[in-house]
Amino acid sequence: VRVSATAAFSKCSVNPASLIDFGGITKGTKKTCAFMLENKGILDFDFLIYRADQDAPAWPKKRSRSGILLGGDAQGKAVRHQPLLGLFLQARINVGMFTVYPGFGSIPPGGQQMITVDCCAEPLGTCEEHLSIDITDR
Repeated sequence: VRVSATAAFSKCSVNPASLIDFGGITKGTKKTCAFMLENKGILDFDFLIYRADQDAPAWPKKRSRSGILLGGDAQGKAVRHQPLLGLFLQARINVGMFTVYPGFGSIPPGGQQMITVDCCAEPLGTCEEHLSIDITDR
């Protein structure tokens, strides 16, 4: 009896990699952007998107995370920061004036998932939020 196995990690890519800038948006309007989460490995993986906790000191070492920064203001400026740890488990994630969906799912090998981000500009001024993406077995 011959037995063989191949050990592998999940491989993924996020495009754009870290910043979604809505730029200037008129108060009371809605604008939509998206990013692509792609499975470049040989295994299925599950993903979970959640609001990053800006008070957390560090990420747990067991799981690897990618980060996305959402930003926009009346002048079209964006500021970059490091994403940190937090958790929101739901299909649609409401973070400030941003709504992100789907918030979780599974992607087969070679598959892609378009993640949509809606910005409903209600308050005046700059709004910036941080999200983390948890990929299982990465």
